[in-house]
Amino acid sequence: QVQLVESGGGLVQAGGSLRLSCAFSGRTFSSYAMGWFRQAPGKEREFVSSITWSGSNTYYADSVKGRFTISRDNAKYTVYLQMNSLKPADTAIYYCAAPAGPFTMRWQYWGQGTQVTVSS
Repeated sequence: QVQLVESGGGLVQAGGSLRLSCAFSGRTFSSYAMGWFRQAPGKEREFVSSITWSGSNTYYADSVKGRFTISRDNAKYTVYLQMNSLKPADTAIYYCAAPAGPFTMRWQYWGQGTQVTVSS
């Protein structure tokens, strides 16, 4: 069973930065694509970014492109989301996600979430 634990959220002023981490366990991490999603109050969960199993391909929502960077360390079983130039609109609970199996992006496993609050 895949388990995901996020960390790194917090309160930051607009224009600031945060780095989220997600620790993966239960399977061979290097076989899995990984993703980040977020959910703001009163809104549906939305895609933020994803990265392929090798890290060779990354994908971003238009709203974060150029400001957020996803990366992974397969030796540490960890995926990161570096968030720069944060805006109040980025305030949300951020969730790490893993797919149902290797080499797919059919998201099945979710972390508990970490709160990111950006003040204006």
